[in-house]
Amino acid sequence: MTGSRQGLRQRILAARDTLAPEVRREWSAAICARLWEIPAVAAARAIMVYVSFRSEVETGIFIGEALKRGVTVVVPRTEVKAKQLAVYRLNDPARDLRPGYCGILEPDPTRVQPIDPAAIEVVILPGSVFDWAGGRLGYGGGYYDRFLAQQAPQALRIAVAYGMQVVEEVPVLAHDMRLHWLVTEAATRRTG
Repeated sequence: MTGSRQGLRQRILAARDTLAPEVRREWSAAICARLWEIPAVAAARAIMVYVSFRSEVETGIFIGEALKRGVTVVVPRTEVKAKQLAVYRLNDPARDLRPGYCGILEPDPTRVQPIDPAAIEVVILPGSVFDWAGGRLGYGGGYYDRFLAQQAPQALRIAVAYGMQVVEEVPVLAHDMRLHWLVTEAATRRTG
């Protein structure tokens, strides 16, 4: 199972990396617009969202719109030694983020305030491979699964992905947190 998970992850990520930047931008804009059509997202007061990296669905558009709407935007910081995510309120992406774990932009704890994970209503999740039953493969560290299970079990879990990242069935393990929604450039679906 672990080998098949790793092979699937590598295959899909390699394909995702071949998407032209303009295609990624166009699809990401469509995905970000679709997110606001989910009633729970439109009504949420505190939304946690990842800061996109490399070929991931670009979340900058969503973050900007959420800040404009007065939503509390929460972004994660990877605490490698503790093997967990710490979460902070983002006020100004240009000022509040700096390169962190693996070069990913993360909140600068000297500039931003920590947030109680219990306040988070929605979590927008990254990942490598997804299915319409709510299965998700992240990048192998388990950071989001642990965070959702232990610190933010109340949060609605929504993943964003390009359609080419969706497969018939993700080989999930017992500790994998299932999604409530999956949003691609062409579809928005409640999963499971």
